[in-house]
Amino acid sequence: MSLANVRQDKARTPQSLKKNIKSGSPLTLVLMVASASIGGTLQYGYNLAIMNAPTTFIQTFINETFLQRWDVQLEDYQVTLVWTIIVSIFSLGGFAGALIAGPMTIRFGRKKCLLLNNVFLMSGALLALTSRAAGSFEMIMLSRVLIGINAGISMNVQPMYFGESAPKHLRGAISQSSAVFTAFGVVLGQVVGLREILGCESCWQYLLASNAIPGFIQLLTLPWFPESPRYLLIDRGDKEACINALRRLRGCEVERSELDEILQEQAETKGMRPRRPWELFTDRSVRWQLISVIIISSAMQLCGNDSIYFYASYVFKEAGISEEQIQYVTIGTGTCEFTACIMCNLLVERKGRRFMLMGGFLLMTVWAIVFTIALSFERYVSWMSYLSMACIFTYILSFGMGPAGVTGVLPTEIFNQAARPAAYMIAGSMMWLNLFIVGMIFPFLVSGLSEYCFVPFGAICLSSALYIGLFLPETKGKSLSVITSEFHGMNFKGQNEKSLELQTQYKLGEVCLSTAL
Repeated sequence: MSLANVRQDKARTPQSLKKNIKSGSPLTLVLMVASASIGGTLQYGYNLAIMNAPTTFIQTFINETFLQRWDVQLEDYQVTLVWTIIVSIFSLGGFAGALIAGPMTIRFGRKKCLLLNNVFLMSGALLALTSRAAGSFEMIMLSRVLIGINAGISMNVQPMYFGESAPKHLRGAISQSSAVFTAFGVVLGQVVGLREILGCESCWQYLLASNAIPGFIQLLTLPWFPESPRYLLIDRGDKEACINALRRLRGCEVERSELDEILQEQAETKGMRPRRPWELFTDRSVRWQLISVIIISSAMQLCGNDSIYFYASYVFKEAGISEEQIQYVTIGTGTCEFTACIMCNLLVERKGRRFMLMGGFLLMTVWAIVFTIALSFERYVSWMSYLSMACIFTYILSFGMGPAGVTGVLPTEIFNQAARPAAYMIAGSMMWLNLFIVGMIFPFLVSGLSEYCFVPFGAICLSSALYIGLFLPETKGKSLSVITSEFHGMNFKGQNEKSLELQTQYKLGEVCLSTAL
């Protein structure tokens, strides 16, 4: 597509299609975010949280199943091993979901991919619901794999859908709402898992299957909202559908500058097929974008936020909170992250992505040090247990203010339409793999390092903050072409300097030659 044709398209598109454009409302974008998130990233937080309450009941069920089938009484460590597999296999399902999310979004689109994703959710919920009656803990394992696939797909597709549908000045805030709903899912799972609701011995199968309700809500509501405008124009070439989607999502006439930006990206990617993940590793033009996504996505899980929930019950006991009350105090940890994500949502368009990410990791470094000191001296100083409890909340707050929300925005902003699905596949894979690794090695860290177990997490947070401060450019309010040009200078730094030197030598040679003549 020539530049002249692009300009002609820009000039005539809004007028020629004006009669076919459907009316919309500014509320449409807000409702679309809510509908996609309820059946999307909310499921990730919810399915992490609901596994805490029925731990003892499911372990008893595993033991009883072995006894009925093979007349074998399992040792405690064997029951714990089976339970660890049930919990950890969720991460492997998420990894599989991250790998298939890219091809699904390319073939079906962002919205339809989220709708089809509910097949995994409903299948997993059905297996969990019937596992007790069937006397099969294997059905719980398979259920967790399917639920993990659902979470892996939604964690990749939803931020992509939001980033491509939101206006430039709200892109960060809208994409960051994925983290808000993840944190809300944690709180909701903690509340539903209370003993007074579904966290009792007779209801644990209903608790594991309760994730089907948000899925039903999404299936009923999301079809009424438009597809990603960028997907419609750039991937499908449907200009009319793109204009209609923009009109509905904005609730007003389409701004020329926004349409120009999408048309410019379409012209730049014209004739390019969707990139594959392994192709990004050999493409020098996206080297630093890829390094940034890998480091920050990995740091999100390696920073120890999920591990601090493990320590929460122990610290609350040391602070004198009774066993019966701990489940209510634990809800405060989820509420803390939820509040922090909302604050980040309000600040991200004012302070920028780089500031929020770097600030979050630096604060987590500080609280990891304070937490280590508090754990080391709590045997000698009575009030240190209260300091440890405060560190739990401040650590979670710092995570929610930065890494939890901003990490999912980056692939949308620093990769073009052809590379974006592959970039999300890589980012999602790193996140889920590192979640699995942390879940497996953290018990050994605790036994080996004891009160110093958060020192490695603090080191990772500090390293991540330094990387962000030194290498990650700010993306707030910038178009893709501007962001790409900033990374271009980093990706071809050596070549650019050499080219400049050759140009200087060439000009000096011309001057010398003209003087000689």
